[in-house]
Amino acid sequence: MWNPSLRHWTKLLVGAVLLSPALASGRWPQYRGVGAGGVDTNGVAPASWNLATRSKVLWQTALPGFGHSSPILWDDRIYVTTAVTPAKAELKVGLYGDIDPVNEKETHHWQLIALDRSTGAVVWNTEAITAVPRVKRHPKSSPCNSTPVTDGAHIVALFGSEGMCCFDLQGKLLWKKDLGPMDSGYYQVPSAQWGFASSPVIHEGRVIVQCDVQKDSFLAVYDLNNGTLVWRTPRSDVPTWSTPAVVRSGDTTQIVVNGWHQTGGYDFATGKNLWHLDGGGDIPVPTPIVANGLIYLTSAHGKSRPMRAILPTARGNITPDEVGDSTETIVWAHARQGNYMQTPIAVGSYVFGCLDIGLLTCFDGLTGKIRYSERLSNVGEGFTSSPVSDGRNLFFASETGNVYVVPATGTFSVTSTNTLNETCMSTPALVEGTLYYRTRSQLVAIGAR
Repeated sequence: MWNPSLRHWTKLLVGAVLLSPALASGRWPQYRGVGAGGVDTNGVAPASWNLATRSKVLWQTALPGFGHSSPILWDDRIYVTTAVTPAKAELKVGLYGDIDPVNEKETHHWQLIALDRSTGAVVWNTEAITAVPRVKRHPKSSPCNSTPVTDGAHIVALFGSEGMCCFDLQGKLLWKKDLGPMDSGYYQVPSAQWGFASSPVIHEGRVIVQCDVQKDSFLAVYDLNNGTLVWRTPRSDVPTWSTPAVVRSGDTTQIVVNGWHQTGGYDFATGKNLWHLDGGGDIPVPTPIVANGLIYLTSAHGKSRPMRAILPTARGNITPDEVGDSTETIVWAHARQGNYMQTPIAVGSYVFGCLDIGLLTCFDGLTGKIRYSERLSNVGEGFTSSPVSDGRNLFFASETGNVYVVPATGTFSVTSTNTLNETCMSTPALVEGTLYYRTRSQLVAIGAR
């Protein structure tokens, strides 16, 4: 619920948050762009397209192997990771409760692929790791879920239990780190290994990784140039699949992470915990986002499904008495309006969150007031891919490959529905009005010629 106390607005004005550097034209360097914001207003993306007639389809390129990692872009290159096996991997999409993992015994070839942004042609393909997977995966997951990140000189790819690799822009391996088995799964059924998914983040010459697993979870920072450990802070939480966010407030730069028992902020320089929050959904997946001077956090499963707006000046234990309570640092909260799989998106003063069943809720970002809560579709399909926006429209891809286009306003409508003709579990990249969708077997560029 919204707490309109004057002290909240005073802190909001003086404690304005500054995200990582603004998104440069022609760049989408990490999972959902800078800060996982998911917005690029440097062009107008098509609201409709047709793969059969190739209307608004710039190119389609087949990708080897299997992966849910997102494409990233830097100037004229697109980078994407994949895991190649001799046979086609099993994938079960939809809304179901099966938690039994897929046990793959064959050798996998984890690769980093560079493509030409204009044509989709493969420029180079580097094999990073060859091994049999050390852990199992969820039937809806893949052996390659984490999205790579680049600063324009380095590309860092986290392949879960198989390690973290750093390459130059020609695909040459610069260094590699074994982070140990990344056993991510349901904490109540430890044998249900579901696969690692948190993506690395680069900030000021450092690589940030959040590794919340069944045992020995940690948040760590490594030197980008050589992979040397800068600091590593233990975490006491259940497995999560969230990517960390970098937030600057005043003179403090912090790393914000999602969780169940230990959502919180950590000092970027030292790894010291600055604030923490207990409670929420017990399978945390969405990544924290920053907009309107606030940090937006959500998680789902279990008793709670909160959506919260938190001041970046929070310190200490900020756990409220009830999940839906607002406090001096929790500006507003809803106990049962949060997301399960998708990361929310903020466009202007609105924050949009979508459940895995396709229920889209629009919040006023400053007050938490719900503007609408509507279904994207009456078709029974799941939604895992997170939305992106060109500042005008929101793009939501279902697991079966239907893309629903919704105006980025406080009034709900579905402008158009488009099909990708394949399953889609990966979050797209959006640069200068062109959407880059990774489907089960290819990368598709959709935009105006």
